[in-house]
Amino acid sequence: MLQKPKSVKLRALRSPRKFGVAGRSCQEVLRKGCLRFQLPERGSRLCLYEDGTELTEDYFPSVPDNAELVLLTSGQAWQGYVSDIGRFLSAFHKPHAGLVQAAQQLLCDEQAPQRQRLLADLLHNVSQNIVAETRAEDPPWFEGLESRFQNKSGYLRYSCESRIRSYLREVSSYPSLVGAEAQEEFLRVLGSMCQKLRSVQYNGSYFDRGAKGGGRLCTPEGWFSCQGPFDMDSCLSRHSINPYSNRESRILFSTWNLDHIIEKKRTVIPTLVEAIKEQDGREVDWEYFYGLLFTSENLKLVHIVCHKKTIHKLNCDPNRIYKPQPRLKRKRPVRKR
Repeated sequence: MLQKPKSVKLRALRSPRKFGVAGRSCQEVLRKGCLRFQLPERGSRLCLYEDGTELTEDYFPSVPDNAELVLLTSGQAWQGYVSDIGRFLSAFHKPHAGLVQAAQQLLCDEQAPQRQRLLADLLHNVSQNIVAETRAEDPPWFEGLESRFQNKSGYLRYSCESRIRSYLREVSSYPSLVGAEAQEEFLRVLGSMCQKLRSVQYNGSYFDRGAKGGGRLCTPEGWFSCQGPFDMDSCLSRHSINPYSNRESRILFSTWNLDHIIEKKRTVIPTLVEAIKEQDGREVDWEYFYGLLFTSENLKLVHIVCHKKTIHKLNCDPNRIYKPQPRLKRKRPVRKR
């Protein structure tokens, strides 16, 4: 038990109210909180608002003064501040004044820069015409686009396809570097990749909010979050955007990068070229390189300020460059009778 009471800010899961509570132990704060919110003490517990970490008596002394805590009763769960954000996202297809007011209140109370940024992004877009999909429903969104684009998902799918096609063109420019003897094999590998890309429509579903969950990089409402930088998790909640919301967001989204974790130009393509030149009877696993070049296995959506070339220091997996060679069965010697 602490000699000096620790002051914290306490909120209940389904209450808009927030109280300042002081106590020398976790149990004392819990007891006072239950009295304030008129909740049963039995089965209740405290956790950090920031990330949902559940408080224990051992951990309580390390909690900073004025930390924000959430009081949970039996059966309730809290995953951190992303739980608040999740409630916003789930409500975007039915925007209402109460949602905007709640977001504004959270933003006013928020001190952490990362959460301030994300909440500001949400507020910027919450009142926009996100649910609209066609040109007739939201004409301003389509300003400056060719008349052939009649719905938002179609245009964003085309945008993603264009990026993937540009990667394919880059790979296609390399046959001359492998030498005359290996060019035929390079073109065979390239042809296999082209055929697969055509079959999946150049992975345009990554930007299509109407695609199945595993085939898109956004929420069903069209929200994208920065997936970089790749060596830390700090950016995952710093930048978000919904290009379906308005024309400005659509244009801004075009500055986001579909970045290769293992770098395309410096690592993946040179490794592919070298593998074809040095295959020596082995078969290059073109599907492995296809995944690195054109799929979310190695592609991550990154906000322009998080696009840091200096942190790309990964190499291709040497065990996956060539297909495993089948083991030859040894013939058993014939026994003499």
